[in-house]
Amino acid sequence: MQLTTHSDYALRLLIYLAIHPGDKPATVKDAAERYGVSTNHLAKVAQRLVQEKLVISQRGRGGGLKLATTPESINIGQLIRKTENLELLECFGDDCACPIESVCILFSALRKAQKAFFDVLDGYTLADVVKNKHRLMQSLNVA
Repeated sequence: MQLTTHSDYALRLLIYLAIHPGDKPATVKDAAERYGVSTNHLAKVAQRLVQEKLVISQRGRGGGLKLATTPESINIGQLIRKTENLELLECFGDDCACPIESVCILFSALRKAQKAFFDVLDGYTLADVVKNKHRLMQSLNVA
């Protein structure tokens, strides 16, 4: 399974916010520049994370973004479920018109694979993926 750019950027932004020094909120522009990604695309991702109540956005002078909760409470599997279309094939949705749906073994295999994928991701939190905070900060040149 390949994750979309939206999920990739959501993970990157959450990592950045988790390692960002707490003296002032982070900005989308700063995070985008450090990762070398589109500011506009990252801003859309940030909006989604605010809607999901994972990130707080502060407007005005000195505003920016910060995590809405602790890194320990942000589960990676749950995040991916919120940012991805989990219908790998037509038969994963409600409007399946495939004539072999009721007897298809491939559908079962793909469901098991997807479950295994999420079983692994459900075992990780944002805190787990930023355990190497100082190395991440060095890589992103965050002071």
